[in-house]
Amino acid sequence: MNPAPAPPLRFRNVAELVRTNAARFADRPVFAEKDADGTWRSITWGRLGSDVARVAAALRARGFGPGEKMVLFSPNRLDMLRMELAVMATGGIAVPIFAHFKRETAELLVRHSDARHLTAAGAAQLEKIGPDLGLRTVISLDPVGPGMPAGTIPFSALLAHPGDGGAAMDIAVDPDALCLNMYTSGTMGVPKCVQLSHRNILSQQDALSTTGWWKLDEHDRFLSYLPWHHSFGGIFELFNVLYRGACMYLESSFGRDAAEIMANWRTVKPTVFFSVPKVYQALHDLSHESPEAGALFFHGGLKFIFTAAAALPQRLSDAFEQRGIPVIEGWGLTETAPCCTLTDPGVKRATGVVGQPIPGVQVRIDADGEVLVRGPNVMRGYYRNDEANAGIFTDDGWFRTGDVGEMGPTGLRIVTRKDRIFKLSNGEKVIPTDLERAIEGSCHYVSFAVVSGNGQDYPVALLFPDRRQLGNPDYSVTPLDGCLCPRTLEELQQCLRGCLKNANCSIGQKFSKVRKAVIIDDELSLEKSTLTPSMKVAPVKVLETYREHLDHLYDETGMPPEDAYVIRLDDAAASTTTP
Repeated sequence: MNPAPAPPLRFRNVAELVRTNAARFADRPVFAEKDADGTWRSITWGRLGSDVARVAAALRARGFGPGEKMVLFSPNRLDMLRMELAVMATGGIAVPIFAHFKRETAELLVRHSDARHLTAAGAAQLEKIGPDLGLRTVISLDPVGPGMPAGTIPFSALLAHPGDGGAAMDIAVDPDALCLNMYTSGTMGVPKCVQLSHRNILSQQDALSTTGWWKLDEHDRFLSYLPWHHSFGGIFELFNVLYRGACMYLESSFGRDAAEIMANWRTVKPTVFFSVPKVYQALHDLSHESPEAGALFFHGGLKFIFTAAAALPQRLSDAFEQRGIPVIEGWGLTETAPCCTLTDPGVKRATGVVGQPIPGVQVRIDADGEVLVRGPNVMRGYYRNDEANAGIFTDDGWFRTGDVGEMGPTGLRIVTRKDRIFKLSNGEKVIPTDLERAIEGSCHYVSFAVVSGNGQDYPVALLFPDRRQLGNPDYSVTPLDGCLCPRTLEELQQCLRGCLKNANCSIGQKFSKVRKAVIIDDELSLEKSTLTPSMKVAPVKVLETYREHLDHLYDETGMPPEDAYVIRLDDAAASTTTP
């Protein structure tokens, strides 16, 4: 697919973006977060610009120069934004990592990054950083306190720097210079370090501006929880805000508490919202609690919602569009900075279709079904990873995305990840993501589904219940979609037989249908590494962690695990073990 050519860069680099918008929107708010007593505190564009200039000057004074790397080990916050922009503005490379990594993972990534400078949120992060990482500079966003490494510099000292008149913000930085090394979420294994340039990041914002329907400006309000160590939040959402002079309100629960998101929604009244389907589902459920909640959530000032990372179920999409709120879906990867395609709100949505390429980005399907991409947004390569770099580009320069897809009249449809496809014992190939999406879309009470069956006679599913939904009394009063509204796992076990049959009906090939499933009375989590920092399922880790449950589905001669609720679809019986 050959879209319109890439428009010229409006800003050569991040420094020029910050300097230009700080002058143009000087008195308008750019960022707001809650303080300790829950009061929203905002900063203007003019103040942000001067702060970034001072921090950039302070970094230069301490020997931080072009091409050097700064690890950012912090959750989203204003001071992290100041530091990241200052690093990029000086010609440096920001390396954000997940703020709640265990020590082992944090040290692994810091060491792999070859960074000699690190900024941490505070003591909780610095206690995970050992003295043998070769760091020359350690900065704490929180006040320096006991237990922090000797010589830790408080971020407040950088903010207090007298500045250099903006000289440190080098607007001569080449657009193709690296500015961001971002680790992938690692859904299938160890994260890879993606090297991205100013052009990679800014070119897609220019491309969006040429569409007739991506109409965002300095008057827009984003309610944001997406983490900045991940490309969806840290590149796509954040730079949409910065490029257009808009204002980002940092969601205080970081997306973890639907009730708190809704409370913040009431105050901020966002004009646009970027999220993943799981959060949309939780907020949609809350909107049913009262007419007032529904009116609040679907308020008239909401221009559109944007979704990515997984397909938004059709029933959720319909709920917004029936109220006149467009739903836009996108697709891309960290390696493509990240946006490659967008759906057009003027074209009827189809589940799984992620739209047409944005201007400047080309997409084609290889002989084996893999989606290939070429454009100004595509990374330079992986840092220090010869194995991953080998063959990641075709001989004629196309990036191999690892996604399998197909082209249709309304655009690209993503089928699955290439490395998720498995073969049954009869040699037939199964696409597990089709089943997983069908199961999750059939039942409100399943939080995650993981389908397996490599080398076996048939596929099976591991199901993880949504306990919040099981405890939701509103569903027993107003059942949605004909659901039987189970209140216990035993009831869910009986109810799911029908949902699983419905999911199977959506799968064409008989050999691809699930014959057995098990509800596991446990939650996927970051702590167990069964969820990635971007809250995606890590299927390899899930299958490893719940190997006993998986094995029992294929060999039921022994007792099932204590937390297992087994469902058989090849006969009328269902075995239950009650914890």
